[in-house]
Amino acid sequence: MHDLLPAFAVVALASCFQGTFGLGMKYIQPLAWEAWWLVYTVMAMLLLPIACALLLVPHVFRLLAYAPTPVLLKSAGFGFLWGIGGILFGKCVERIGVALTYGIVMGLAASVGSFVPLMGQQNLSHTAIGWVVVGNLIMFAGVALSAWAGVRRDRLLHQGRSESGADSFMAGLSMAILCGLLSALLNVGFASAQPIAALVAARGVSHQNANLAAWVVVLIGAFVMNAAYAVVLLLRNGTTCTLTVSGAWSGWKWALGSGALWFAALATYGYGAAMMGRLGPVVGWPLLLGLALILSNLLAVRAGEWQGAGQALRYMCVALLVLLTACCCLGYSNRVLQSYSAPVHGLVVLSC
Repeated sequence: MHDLLPAFAVVALASCFQGTFGLGMKYIQPLAWEAWWLVYTVMAMLLLPIACALLLVPHVFRLLAYAPTPVLLKSAGFGFLWGIGGILFGKCVERIGVALTYGIVMGLAASVGSFVPLMGQQNLSHTAIGWVVVGNLIMFAGVALSAWAGVRRDRLLHQGRSESGADSFMAGLSMAILCGLLSALLNVGFASAQPIAALVAARGVSHQNANLAAWVVVLIGAFVMNAAYAVVLLLRNGTTCTLTVSGAWSGWKWALGSGALWFAALATYGYGAAMMGRLGPVVGWPLLLGLALILSNLLAVRAGEWQGAGQALRYMCVALLVLLTACCCLGYSNRVLQSYSAPVHGLVVLSC
């Protein structure tokens, strides 16, 4: 039986990174949004993944050359599609704030993304599957309540705003829902990239480190999407100059820091999920995002996003308790699985 406490501790640490990286998006100035996003993208999806892979996976690019081309293209393609969700995330923070964006995006990505690796598992205990389903349903309920609290907060704090402001909020809400669905594709990308990790592991690299090679492939696809979009906006809006204006280093620092936190969450979670065993990708994914959602909302309250929200804040507190209950159910499902001794087939370790 696996010692699950260290695994949960690792995932909890990853959730701290995941729950805080988005705060940097509130400090974009004096950079234009697209300039900030390009710096963040280069750091999070290109420099850090490649640097870590080169450090921990000997001859990583030589090994990738032996990977089947269809697997490489499929994995990078899912990363490209997930990249659309990443762009929408940044836009949603601008329109509806950190708390509501995290609530919808993380919750939907957790619930939808959890079922992808679950469908690839075989010979699982029906009891364990039942707890996973219950945990995800509770998670979805917590997300819905969180979103409702955000809508009520917006109505209370902006009762006299213009119709265009209301339209902007609803557009942000719609984008957040789409972003949450697209964000779940990261799990699909890593499921597709597991033959790459297996190829690297066969050369004597540990399974956790071998996953870094899979990360490189998927995140290159994500980088292409995000960087291309940012460059197009920079050229169209003529905002390239904001990268070098006086005081630009302030925006650069937040962009680089956010990128480092995002990839730290991703890499740390990969180790925690592997330590959890067969249900690592099924339980670890929503556990990571659920805990990150709780933390991000607490930080948003501290930052004053919910000041004067009244009853809406009480709804948000109830939503956080519901999310915490969901995390407990998911943790228990993994404990149930560890007591089930069926043969292991088709193990897939994913990261968020």
